[in-house]
Amino acid sequence: MNINSRGRAGFTLVELMVASALAVMVGTAIATLAYFSSRSFMVMANYTNLNERSQFALDKMSKEIREALRLTSYSTNSLTFQDADGNPLQFTYNPSARKLVRVSGGQITAYLTECDALKFLIYQHTVIPKSFDCYNPASAASAQVIEMQWKCSRQIRGSKVTTEGVQSAKITMRNRNY
Repeated sequence: MNINSRGRAGFTLVELMVASALAVMVGTAIATLAYFSSRSFMVMANYTNLNERSQFALDKMSKEIREALRLTSYSTNSLTFQDADGNPLQFTYNPSARKLVRVSGGQITAYLTECDALKFLIYQHTVIPKSFDCYNPASAASAQVIEMQWKCSRQIRGSKVTTEGVQSAKITMRNRNY
């Protein structure tokens, strides 16, 4: 083997610079893909968690509202019922705390947290002809259908991201005293 051919076996400076530039571009592409993939996975995990918590709160509230005897007080962010045992049962949304709580028997239980907006609406059970909507009641005492609408969000990597769409449900009181 010739000594001169051994010394020429390495990369030239231009080849080394091209290889380095390609490696940097591939590394940047992989890092960008990893960043956006992890963000997407976090958003999906948060969406799933918020949706699960909303469904859990809705299930619990639905059961209690259906069993209530009557609605005794109403505002767009608070409902007070007389429960099946004759005791007051209240659901109140606090916009500054971003929380929906249940108050019964002196105990306060948080049903929804990280809730940006929540609104209660009340209706009679009488359906408007040619529609699926119900008439508005004359008073809280004549309400039989409760509608709830809410929207939740979370901070993801320092920015507020809405990770759950508007949820809405109509619940019919079944255990009414007439």
